[in-house]
Amino acid sequence: MFHNLLICTDLQDGLHRLVRFVPSLAATGIRRIVFFHSVSLKEDRGIPKIDQQALNLAREQLSVALQNVPEGVDVHVEIDSDRTVENILKTIKNHECDLVLLGTQNKTLLNEKVFGSTTAALVERITIPMLVMRPALISTYTNEELDLRCRHLLRYLLIAYDGSDSAKHLVRDISELARQRPKESLETCLLGWVIEHHGRFGVPQSETTESVQAELDSVKTELESLGLTVDTAVRNGDRLTEFMDLAMEQDVSAVAVTSPSVPRLLEWSRPNFANKLLRRSWHPVLFFPPERSR
Repeated sequence: MFHNLLICTDLQDGLHRLVRFVPSLAATGIRRIVFFHSVSLKEDRGIPKIDQQALNLAREQLSVALQNVPEGVDVHVEIDSDRTVENILKTIKNHECDLVLLGTQNKTLLNEKVFGSTTAALVERITIPMLVMRPALISTYTNEELDLRCRHLLRYLLIAYDGSDSAKHLVRDISELARQRPKESLETCLLGWVIEHHGRFGVPQSETTESVQAELDSVKTELESLGLTVDTAVRNGDRLTEFMDLAMEQDVSAVAVTSPSVPRLLEWSRPNFANKLLRRSWHPVLFFPPERSR
């Protein structure tokens, strides 16, 4: 499904543990894995300087990934200093990465406004999909559990669908990836559509359970033609709550979502489903930026 994976870690988010699971990731069809870490500048009498000791320690820690590399897989370690987002974008270009894996804590808008967020800044500029995972989960997996998680990285996707143009582009992107997927990668999709009630008049006439199910059945047929197992689910209520419940009830690996426009995660006035999900979901979120969907 994806072939060139960039794993961004701050060495405290649990993702650095993946250096010991390169064969497990390779089992999903990934052929290039790049581990990236950014070291903050240190101050010497008020002057910012490169922390060479921290750079060396990070390189030593991540270089474990180079010790057990299956045949046909390339592994690289990239350690940079400062300018984290710019260096991530540069690494994506240099290594032709098609997926970025990174961790982010559950945050509120206020948290991000005050403290900032690499994920928040990156999501506004990246042009390839991002897989966002919670460090609190990765850090608690046993080695056996983490091995299985890596092998099932994107085996079962819950697709956030609502009939919009951006949702249709999302399905097309997933279909394109499915056509070239290795045998042990994507197998199952769950198409989820939540009908939200708006105001005193309730559900718009155009969104009835019957019409929604009919459209989902059409998309289901399209995805099944690619050899995927596809289910559908129609629910009523708050979209975020219902999708988080669906992800918990089903055996999904990640929730796939996109946005009609770049979701500015630091912006108070324009919350949308994608940035809410990125903030609050405990399940991994596979985010397709709108630039990819065009």
